[in-house]
Amino acid sequence: MSKFNFIAKSQGANQGVLKGDIRVPGDKSISHRSIMFGSLAEGTSHVSGFLEGQDALATLNAFTAMGVNIEGPVDGKVTIHGVGMQGLKAPSHALDMGNSGTSIRLLSGLLAGQGFEVEMTGDESLSKRPMKRVTDPLRLMNVQVNTGEGGTPPLTIKASDKPLTAIHYDLPMASAQVKSCVLLAGLYADGRTSITEPAPTRDHTERMLEAFGYPVEVNGSTRAVVGGGQLKAADIDIPSDISSAAFFMVAASIVEGSDVIIRHVGMNPTRIGIINILRDMGANLDILSESKIGGEPVADIRVQGAKLKGIHIDEKDVPLAIDEFPVLFIAAAAATGKTVLTGAEELRVKESDRIQVMAEGLITLGVNAEPTKDGIIIQGFGGTEQNMGGGEVESHHDHRISMSFAVASLIADDEIVIKGVDNVATSFPNFLSLANGVGFDLEIINA
Repeated sequence: MSKFNFIAKSQGANQGVLKGDIRVPGDKSISHRSIMFGSLAEGTSHVSGFLEGQDALATLNAFTAMGVNIEGPVDGKVTIHGVGMQGLKAPSHALDMGNSGTSIRLLSGLLAGQGFEVEMTGDESLSKRPMKRVTDPLRLMNVQVNTGEGGTPPLTIKASDKPLTAIHYDLPMASAQVKSCVLLAGLYADGRTSITEPAPTRDHTERMLEAFGYPVEVNGSTRAVVGGGQLKAADIDIPSDISSAAFFMVAASIVEGSDVIIRHVGMNPTRIGIINILRDMGANLDILSESKIGGEPVADIRVQGAKLKGIHIDEKDVPLAIDEFPVLFIAAAAATGKTVLTGAEELRVKESDRIQVMAEGLITLGVNAEPTKDGIIIQGFGGTEQNMGGGEVESHHDHRISMSFAVASLIADDEIVIKGVDNVATSFPNFLSLANGVGFDLEIINA
């Protein structure tokens, strides 16, 4: 695989303002699920706004390998000719999930009820991610599942003569992927499968099951499905991904005089931690043109430059912003005073150890950042004569780390070289052009 680096040019002490009216790519979480549920539905589903990034395409390619006729994507439009709940065929080869933890964990649940053996693999990063969190409850449901050494991929679901057993499962961590895996296996179990989560997590699985005609029982922090039902084809309009919008929300917030509008952003209440946290820090955000499309709330977001202040991040917002913390750490570095994050152990088992990798990069750029077991303490330089410096930082091939340090270049005194940005295309294939269009100065070079 080719290795690529970003060269992020410093904007200097008199940094240029960001201006623009943009739409970021479709929501990755919803894109994954639209392919999964459309493939297992009765009839033909039409999807618009599909994210044409490598992660979502890994899910699409997996279902194509299992016999589903999928047309597209073309300009974000996909047509899925569903094969029904029992219509998948055994693939002729291992399914390559690339960098996508969502693909491998959710598919583990769906494939548990298919009656054929399938192996799922991934890239170097995915091959280090923990799978025990999904294999433990699956085994309780009589699923025969094997992993590589240490409970990491490759992951093999074996055919079994035993029917899946419905269970109740108390999630040991707040994870939408684990919740979804158990519920999706429950579609094939005999009886009622339920989970209780310790804190709210994104609920795209529950919303989309309902959109495809499969009832989900919601009672406080418990979710339940009864096995043996059917999915019915649906048309899905995917909103823009708030996780992708987050880079521009922070970028506009930390550069005085900026004014950026981000269109048609998904405003699912289990995903708006980034907005809550930025507002607590003093950001100038306006939510405009609110509506609801396909069961998901959407809105336009206008962000203007503001003087941010450091805060102690409320732990209730942690699972609502789990993917946005790398770029929030850049906001914290630009803020006045200290920002403290706790209760975020989950960041250590993402595509990289995002606490440690971000701390190391921030320290390289002259920021006072102290990683802790479950979070980080960042002393912002806002209100001082200090600015962020330049340097070479490692992304560890984590797309969100790469884009976060690109945002940092807006307030740096010198050039930042961000190493290993190959996986940016997994979630945000047009990041470079969109960023440069609103005022960044980024280049990509073959290393």
